[in-house]
Amino acid sequence: MVLEMVMESVFAVVDIFFVSKLGTHAVATVGITESLMTIVYAIGMGLAVGTTAMVSRRIGEKNREGASVIAFQAILTGLIISMLIAIPGASFASRLLDLMGAEDEMVRDGFMYTAIMLGGNGIIMLLFIINAVFRSAGDAAISMRVLWLANLINIILDPLLIFGIGPFPELGIKGAAIATTTGRGIGVAYQFWLLFNGKGRVQLKIRHLFIQIRVLVSLIRLSLGGIGQSLIATTSWIGLVRIIAEFGSGAIAAYTIAMRIIIFVLLPAWGLSNAAATLVGQNLGAKKPVRAQRSVWLTARVNMIFMGFVSLVFILAPAFFIRIFIQDPEIVKYGAVCLRIIAYGFVFYGLGMVMIQALNGAGDTGTPTVINFFCFWIIEIPLAYLLALKWGVAENGVYIAIITSETIMTLIAVIIFQKGKWKLRKV
Repeated sequence: MVLEMVMESVFAVVDIFFVSKLGTHAVATVGITESLMTIVYAIGMGLAVGTTAMVSRRIGEKNREGASVIAFQAILTGLIISMLIAIPGASFASRLLDLMGAEDEMVRDGFMYTAIMLGGNGIIMLLFIINAVFRSAGDAAISMRVLWLANLINIILDPLLIFGIGPFPELGIKGAAIATTTGRGIGVAYQFWLLFNGKGRVQLKIRHLFIQIRVLVSLIRLSLGGIGQSLIATTSWIGLVRIIAEFGSGAIAAYTIAMRIIIFVLLPAWGLSNAAATLVGQNLGAKKPVRAQRSVWLTARVNMIFMGFVSLVFILAPAFFIRIFIQDPEIVKYGAVCLRIIAYGFVFYGLGMVMIQALNGAGDTGTPTVINFFCFWIIEIPLAYLLALKWGVAENGVYIAIITSETIMTLIAVIIFQKGKWKLRKV
């Protein structure tokens, strides 16, 4: 699962590495588009949360047939929702960039990047959902191989399509969107092949390809909590980007690069957190709640050690990592400050994400939703606004607000997990 998340983070790092060669406006366009794409990621991750809770519980009960039924209902739900985002997203891409504070040049040159990414959102959603099926069934290596394939194609196509190498057309920032969507699309095709022809614990047959209302309702009920918490958390990113946009495209570019680096190291930690969710679901399905709790604390300790080591590296030498992507002295300076400040909260992130995912794995998706709403919308956004725009801390105020809200979220999640009510959830 850790290696799977490393592969997922490679998408972001590879794209920004090549796009940064096109200049500050291109990087800023990617940053704003990513803030819009967080809605897609939120829904995809939310559906993955519901899928993980139900599939892992069925696997713990040794009910593979039930797990296969749930898998198809999740895929169908993702496809329907993605269509509702793709049509308006692709049609109004330039308007969305404008609303997010993009400069005229960014809208003119970069709207196709936004249109392709939003229009192809179904591929991202299916990648999340189907990998959650494999992962929660205990076949995490399959998910890892899918992302290896998708990333390899993206890494090859990115420079070819962005810069027009050899017979390929020079498409600029639009080429990055095509490369990423193509890589992920081939990964999804491989997922379907594995579901129908592979030897994993979950396999789809013709008898599974029908709507089953009772299962669908249960899945949606669980996923709504996951979608809610992800939407709350990730749409707060939109609010933060909008605040930072007040300080110009250079500030957005610095924030975008720093956050891509942070995501690169956070996603492996999410891999450990996903392991905790799977272990909780499978152990509760097997009627072993004590072992479920023990596995969560073990995972949390490992995650905190890992994130603590990464935080020391980023605090001591943040500029080194920014310069990997861009040489502009101003962006390096501001990006390094962003990286250093946010890194101070890494140990708390490591603990908090495990606790939240453990609750999700038990099927208690409502509690993390409430926690996220309180921490991200009641604390983070207002605090970022006040610090950055009212109290003169500028963009650094946004970074301080991020670590403050994440720390509070972790403390609340630990207290709730310790109470143990999650052990009684029925899925």
